[in-house]
Amino acid sequence: MPKSLFIAAICVFSFFLSPGAFCKDWEQVLEERLPEYGHRNWIIIADAAYPKQSAPGIETIYTGAGQVEVLEKVLKAVDTAKHVRPMVMLDAELDSVSEKNAGGVDAYRNELRRIFGERAPKVMAHDDIIRKLDDGAKMFSILLLKTDMTIPYTSVFIELDCGYWSAAKEQELRKNFPTP
Repeated sequence: MPKSLFIAAICVFSFFLSPGAFCKDWEQVLEERLPEYGHRNWIIIADAAYPKQSAPGIETIYTGAGQVEVLEKVLKAVDTAKHVRPMVMLDAELDSVSEKNAGGVDAYRNELRRIFGERAPKVMAHDDIIRKLDDGAKMFSILLLKTDMTIPYTSVFIELDCGYWSAAKEQELRKNFPTP
């Protein structure tokens, strides 16, 4: 058997023994991407049914982890980065999902309240967030971290903003900026 064929056979065999070994380490990817990202980049913590989008700027990684775990780690990473800050968006539809139709949704909403604390996520209709995301993907990179969450409308969308320059400072600058 030729050496290259033998190596290929070992790789295929290894995949079936340990399929997770070939998954990207999402935490490592996040650590690599975050210093590269700035305002207008996005990080999405998506539920299991979230589709793999085809826009070239969207990188999708299956985490194999739970929604809360991924969300907490992403927020911690973004919060400790000096150059960006998170603008969190949630689907408005989540408030209308009932425990009867999606067991565990009440516990998830409680976890979100705990995680966000004083942070006030912007709540928008899912289609409006997707349109905003699609517009962003035309020019900016997006990291989509897909989780094992099986409750609808639980994806968390984080648009990054500048960490050291606020909207109020930008408005003041524009007010004093000479126009031609």
